Amino acid sequence: MAKKYDVIIIGAGPGGMTAALYAARANLSVLMLDRGVYGGQMNNTGAIDNYPGLPDVTGPELGEKMYQGTMKFGPEFVYGEVKQVKLDGNDRIVVTDNDEYVAPVILIATGSEHKHLGVAGEEEYQGRGVSYCAVCDAAFFKDEDIAVIGGGDSAIEEGLYLAQTAKKVTVIHRRDQLRAQPILQKRAFANDKMDFIWNAQTEEIIGDENKVTGVKYKDKVTGEEKTLPVAGVFIYVGVQPQTAPFEDLGITDEHGWIISDDHMKTKIPGIFALGDVRQKDLRQIATAVGEGSIAGQEAFKYIQSLND
Repeated sequence: MAKKYDVIIIGAGPGGMTAALYAARANLSVLMLDRGVYGGQMNNTGAIDNYPGLPDVTGPELGEKMYQGTMKFGPEFVYGEVKQVKLDGNDRIVVTDNDEYVAPVILIATGSEHKHLGVAGEEEYQGRGVSYCAVCDAAFFKDEDIAVIGGGDSAIEEGLYLAQTAKKVTVIHRRDQLRAQPILQKRAFANDKMDFIWNAQTEEIIGDENKVTGVKYKDKVTGEEKTLPVAGVFIYVGVQPQTAPFEDLGITDEHGWIISDDHMKTKIPGIFALGDVRQKDLRQIATAVGEGSIAGQEAFKYIQSLND
């Protein structure tokens, strides 16, 4: 028999934890599911300086604070990878790799993940010089030359983090200017340990039998192919939604992002989506928390409507 709850929250990042807090405070029985450690992508983030009230906190620290604050209201937290969500009248059945759970309300907060470049050597050298997480792997490249591929907020934030311990950080970007916020650009350009290669198309990540030794790229202006010797390559070229288990529900757009309104409602009653998994412009901790509070309150309202 599948265990029953009022609300099942899929994803334990900042949005999911906030939704769990609000739903549990409303005296609902709440299950929070995640395939990994609570905190989501915050666990891969160094210094966070844009979350109100906590001007000097690391991602893992903020994740732990949120988790402790949420769990004191009594939701359950279970590890499990969601494979499918099935509909049965007012019941929503969540099928994981270990078990099945049932609730009238599902809140999807599975977030997004880093895209891969898809170039030769990327998969081969993952864990041996190729990384998508500066906080996780910066210590392995102390006093080494490192490349960061990308030009958005994540690329520059992580480049600045790496520059604290690396010998040199070279940002390789396919355009002639960064897309990161102006304040991040200002910090990066002022950092003596950061350099930039513009209009560069990454072609291949090269190495020996054990580790990365460089990045091959093509100058898009001249067509010349060049090699940058580095010991590590950190890739930040965008994100994609983690929505594979929900494709059959018909609630995603053509890119896989879930469509939900200002109340976090999808087109299926009782199924809500919040945080970075949504079709929207700004994906930040603060926006995920705000949407989590809305979703938690909407879950309560929906449960009440079923009992009217």
